[in-house]
Amino acid sequence: MERMILQIVGGGLYLLNKLFLDIMEYKRGKNEEAFWFWKKMAWVVYLMGLPPIVMIFFRERNWLFGAIELGGAPAMFCGLIAARTRKDAPRWLSRIAFFAIPIGLGWRLYDFGGITTLNQLLEIAGSAGFLVGTYLLAKDKESGYGWFMLMNAATGWLLYIEKYPWFVPQQILSAIFILDAYLANRSYRRAQTTTERYSTANP
Repeated sequence: MERMILQIVGGGLYLLNKLFLDIMEYKRGKNEEAFWFWKKMAWVVYLMGLPPIVMIFFRERNWLFGAIELGGAPAMFCGLIAARTRKDAPRWLSRIAFFAIPIGLGWRLYDFGGITTLNQLLEIAGSAGFLVGTYLLAKDKESGYGWFMLMNAATGWLLYIEKYPWFVPQQILSAIFILDAYLANRSYRRAQTTTERYSTANP
């Protein structure tokens, strides 16, 4: 029962993060206040979802995976600070978030002693998508959405194999929201590029 509750709470909050990112992208360039509000809320629920997710891994004595999940916390705080202050996060925190990526992935590879099974490959891919995607989105880089898609695909597959049923539909819905957010972001940036070209051609 406790395991199911943790899955629902943690997975639900992580899903809200993806939903709020999607809403945020549709507000980008149209309603500045709404854009910053949803951006802030996306990082708030992401951080709220972190403890139950980590508890699941620690409860299963998967200490390393739990530690890697915690490694995303600095990038989450970078995103939240940037959303609240509308400025870049402190450089020291950004550096911690950056170095958490190779440390977390390197630690995982060392623990595996190489990748020899499908589960190991999925864990590495999911971890990479989570750490890199979180860091890039905290920097407002659209490529972060691509890494999140990798995370959703790899993690959803892995959780299906490891019998976490409540997480699988959450991963599918997350992937849908992330894809939609990416497309909305691309549409905005293309419109911006077109406007800039028109302005340059017609001073």
